[in-house]
Amino acid sequence: MAIDRTQEYLKKVRELDGLKNAILSGISVEKERALATFTLITDKAYSGEEAEQARNFSAQFLPNGFSADVKIIKRVPDKEILRKTVYNYLTASFPAAAAFMQEEDIEIEPLSSGAHFFFRIASGEQTLFSSGKILDAVSAYLKTLFCGTFYGDVKIVEKQIDESVLEELPETEEEYVPEIRAFPVCEFSKLDGVDELPKQAVYIADAGMVEGQFCVCGTLTFFEERKYIKHNEKTNEDVEKSRFSLTLSDGTGSLRTTYFPKKATVDKVRELKAGDFIVLSGENEEYNGGRSFKTSKINFGRPPENFEPVKRQSKPVPKFYHKVFPEEYVDYTQARFFDNLGLPEDLKKNVFVVFDLETTGLVHQPSMGKMDKIIEIGAVKIINGEMKEKFSSFVACKDKLSAEIIKLTGIVDADLVGAPPIEEVIADFYKFTDGAYLVGHNVQFDLDFVKYYGNENGYSFEHKPFDTLALSQERFRAGEVPNYKLNSIADYYGFTFNHHRAFDDACVTAKIFIELMKARGKLPL
Repeated sequence: MAIDRTQEYLKKVRELDGLKNAILSGISVEKERALATFTLITDKAYSGEEAEQARNFSAQFLPNGFSADVKIIKRVPDKEILRKTVYNYLTASFPAAAAFMQEEDIEIEPLSSGAHFFFRIASGEQTLFSSGKILDAVSAYLKTLFCGTFYGDVKIVEKQIDESVLEELPETEEEYVPEIRAFPVCEFSKLDGVDELPKQAVYIADAGMVEGQFCVCGTLTFFEERKYIKHNEKTNEDVEKSRFSLTLSDGTGSLRTTYFPKKATVDKVRELKAGDFIVLSGENEEYNGGRSFKTSKINFGRPPENFEPVKRQSKPVPKFYHKVFPEEYVDYTQARFFDNLGLPEDLKKNVFVVFDLETTGLVHQPSMGKMDKIIEIGAVKIINGEMKEKFSSFVACKDKLSAEIIKLTGIVDADLVGAPPIEEVIADFYKFTDGAYLVGHNVQFDLDFVKYYGNENGYSFEHKPFDTLALSQERFRAGEVPNYKLNSIADYYGFTFNHHRAFDDACVTAKIFIELMKARGKLPL
């Protein structure tokens, strides 16, 4: 059932005095009896007549052939019930934060409808609660159980931490030393000459982690001579010189570099062409906040025949979240209670992480130039066909955001101040995606960023991806939608969202994916 349909239902029910603050806790369906039972929670006294009216309202929102029943629970929690509820949720969902808390550290101030809750914490612990978005998660959870509005905050107090608690805190992750993979250079022959015969070439995918002199080897996929003017100080003359822009690929990645030839070898280098097998010698240099390969020598050489890259062993999945803590996904309109029947088995038996990124630009592969940076990650986890968890974080960025990116996303430099760095966010995201398929709209673009920064930090994102862009192109005939952009598909289904913000895009993509899967019936092969 659409979101506005659910709101219509709640608006109708809330016309009754005894149910004016009611929330819909759930709907259970007995297929054999064609009976749907609506569970409503209220904080006010209600009459039998109002219960009967609510049952009649509910029947109007069911498919033909179904009858309705209503179960009404009057729930007005006192301070002790709320305190225990908050503490139990914190312990189950945020164990790292709960390690610093006792049940008596939670204060409750009742309101006329709802309550304020406060975590009494020591100075220095507030970052854990604010960066993990614990307050919002607790508020959202309470709204699913009780009527009213709930607000959370922290109170800084002087308190002693029990030494026994410290022993139970999450252990540190094991240190990981990234593996630098290499293969033997075959059929080597000189073009530019070498100081030492290259025997091993580093995988291009690992080249960014290497210190000192090393070699890469593969197929020349792009080669172009460019002229430039250099001033000769001795003769005080401008001299025309050549430099060569080239791209090398070895099956694990692509490397883009510039080579400045010697006068004695420029004619030999000029004869190179796309498709040639070559060896580049050089080293990494820091440039403009990133690393690039500086070529010192070009010679001939090739990978072994039928070269099959060896997969790098990934870091293990982190045992704990450290900076970005997932939250329960709560649909405040509770629209999915009405339409979770008949979901395809492929959607219910698998776990999906639907994700989206905001970045500093469009360079998503090293072969295109200096990689742009991720500035925001948003994701939703689908379990048993329902959106259950959310993951959202800004990512620290040393580069100043361009006016174009600020206009497109609404993100400004100040938003990224204090955000965790990519190495910490990508580790938590790797944990969040463990055991799941990845889903996105034009998913390969974002996946290139995730794989690149994952590899940079030792995490191999080998998850199978599914693309809602491709599924939309399969689902809709020409003319049904104006185009296959995310906002156009969202408009078709009546989903509204804040476009070009990572979590909002991920959220609407998840809803679209569920609808496309319902129409398709199974996952593509």
